[in-house]
Amino acid sequence: MTTFWLTNVRLEKGFKYENERIAATETEICHLKIEGGKITEITSELPNLGEKQVDAKQQLLLPSLRDMHIHIDKTYYGGPWKACTPITKGIFTRLEEEKVLLPKLLPTAQERAEKMIELYIRNGHTHIRTHCNVDPVIGLKNLEATVNALKKYEDVLTYEIVAFPQHGLLRSDSVQLIRDAMKNGATLVGGVDPATVDRNIEKSLATIFEIAVENDKGVDIHLHDPNTLGAFTFERMAYYTEQAGLKGKATISHGIALGDLSGEALVEMAAILREQELDVTTTVPVNRPTIPIPTLDKLGVPVSVGHDSITDHWSPFGTGNTIQKLGTLAERFRLSDEYSLSTVLKYGTGGVTPLNERGERVWPKVGDDATMMFVNASCSAEAIARRATVEALFFKGKKVESKLTETNEVRV
Repeated sequence: MTTFWLTNVRLEKGFKYENERIAATETEICHLKIEGGKITEITSELPNLGEKQVDAKQQLLLPSLRDMHIHIDKTYYGGPWKACTPITKGIFTRLEEEKVLLPKLLPTAQERAEKMIELYIRNGHTHIRTHCNVDPVIGLKNLEATVNALKKYEDVLTYEIVAFPQHGLLRSDSVQLIRDAMKNGATLVGGVDPATVDRNIEKSLATIFEIAVENDKGVDIHLHDPNTLGAFTFERMAYYTEQAGLKGKATISHGIALGDLSGEALVEMAAILREQELDVTTTVPVNRPTIPIPTLDKLGVPVSVGHDSITDHWSPFGTGNTIQKLGTLAERFRLSDEYSLSTVLKYGTGGVTPLNERGERVWPKVGDDATMMFVNASCSAEAIARRATVEALFFKGKKVESKLTETNEVRV
């Protein structure tokens, strides 16, 4: 691998205080030696060595981003504009629609998935967790397209693929298909609403975790059911996580019922999730009660953000821009002071922020992978509040460039 120096890099150094309150973030200009894909030296003295030098022009260095919930296998992205059809039967409207739509989208599924990956790269991501339809309508064909697309980008990002029975694991008799998917590139076992869709919470969850244990993999389950039904499903998921020995390997996607809980009920639920180290992903919805992200974080339940849909038959919205989404999160929960804004970054980086709560630099450190992004901001707080643009992205020391040709233009 190439050895080089990144010069004139802006790094966060600490917090400035006024009247015992964090009022600003201090930064300094440093120079980083990149060797073997890792950061091997950080210095404030300009190196005068023979290695190649790349001038960062005093741009702010931040950890790169992770989208932990997206569906790159079924999207209109890269093709003609199309709005959604009206919903008349809730989620089942979309499931009926997919019986016709998925075969039509299949010929361009890999191409559009690649364009979505490019979108994520431009927006500073080096990790994607994508859910991929596995059902009797499309079989493993969407999975094949997804695997093929992601393999083309293995040199610039990491990824996870959830085998997702969108039409219901039991309802669509997809159990064997999910088992097959785990042998053909999927890395996590998925599920969707064991109560509303599968109509059998126990059998649905037991089967999901059984397949996960068979393949020594984790699980990631879409749970949209609200109120007490959703809360009960969380409890049963925690139970099966413990029984399967998958502590720390299970994710609740959406977790809508968490937005319906408050007070002692929320504290008790957080304790149940924390005991099995369940984490939660959210799109930070604004059209329904948003799960209490800062409270869950304080209660020890890890939360990550994802975009879920980017212009598809489920939603015409979505940008693939996680910095923008983190800005929305900050607005939604009125996180407007310097310290609160700076902490929001962790929901998009897997928990990594440049400074800890005491204002000590914890990233980057010597020995860290040189996986990072440059943004046009003076500090993390400004990057979130002002929706900073990503100026450059590095993956293990390699600057990430587009793989699209000039003739393969992207259309939103």
